[in-house]
Amino acid sequence: MSNTHAQAAACSGASVRHVSLLALPDAVIATLAGIYDVMNAPALMGLRSAHACPPFEVEIVGESTGPLLLASGVPIHVQRTVESIDATDIVIVPSVLVRGSGWQKGRYPELVDWLQRMHAGGAVLCSACSGVFLLAETGLFDGRDATVHFSYAGYFASAHPDVPIHPERVLVVSGVREELISSGASTTWHDMVLYLIARYAGATDAQEVARLFALQWHQDGLAPYMSFEGRTDHGDAEIRAAQDWLATHFAVASPVEELVKRSKLAERSFKRRFTAATGIAPIAYVQRLRVEDAKRRLERTDASVDEISWRVGYEDAAFFRRLFKRTTGLAPGAYRTRFAIPDFARS
Repeated sequence: MSNTHAQAAACSGASVRHVSLLALPDAVIATLAGIYDVMNAPALMGLRSAHACPPFEVEIVGESTGPLLLASGVPIHVQRTVESIDATDIVIVPSVLVRGSGWQKGRYPELVDWLQRMHAGGAVLCSACSGVFLLAETGLFDGRDATVHFSYAGYFASAHPDVPIHPERVLVVSGVREELISSGASTTWHDMVLYLIARYAGATDAQEVARLFALQWHQDGLAPYMSFEGRTDHGDAEIRAAQDWLATHFAVASPVEELVKRSKLAERSFKRRFTAATGIAPIAYVQRLRVEDAKRRLERTDASVDEISWRVGYEDAAFFRRLFKRTTGLAPGAYRTRFAIPDFARS
């Protein structure tokens, strides 16, 4: 028995919650191992600000015990089979690698059945990033809000149209008893684990773990990390031509009026077709292209915000600042601080 499990056994009368960290061949090592270490930190490193016992007993579980080769090409040791677990407090599905045309449903019927049974027994079901693809197969998320990595949002929406998906959100807690938890892109598993520690062990423990691992809550959401790509699979050749022109001419004065002239369509007809094809009005589309270009300039140049505003098409720098923050969630200066390469990393 490991030291962690021995400590949990000695504290069996206390409120130690059993965590089943699910290992499957599609999982990636970084998320799985990171969750294991961080959730075990109170036990492994003696962080017990208000507890005599560690708050969690974490086990790596799967369809069979022993070494399991993950999608990263690295093996992990599965400590216990899911069929031997009749009840657990928390189940976490780590990030999975989604290749090609998306997640292939129906490959893990035993795991899906087990997840449903654990939920029926009172377990909290959690997903990190793309792990929600497997959880959604249980049907428990139908009609319940969830999040997923923004690069997988289209795949997820196609595979599970009954699940409202919010890729811009860091963490979504759903369900009648707040038992369905999903975290968004990549390292937002930090937020999920800190949330679980705060929920079950208290805010002080969560703060201590955050300090120990230098973890940060993604309090600005995921909008700053998301890039805009206009929809081009709509089949409207006239609107696609307009999009192609805008890609290199978005900074010109009055771009929407110029588009209408170039299209030879009536203004109302053009705007209606553009919105129907792309899902966004022409002026909003222009604004998104301008903000994307501004983001690259903030990341890669030392140009002032006023100069960048002018270069992307705005003479009113104050308006540009408001638009940029409304779109990304960060002011231009804060965005540059977040994403620019620091001096020590420059060649």
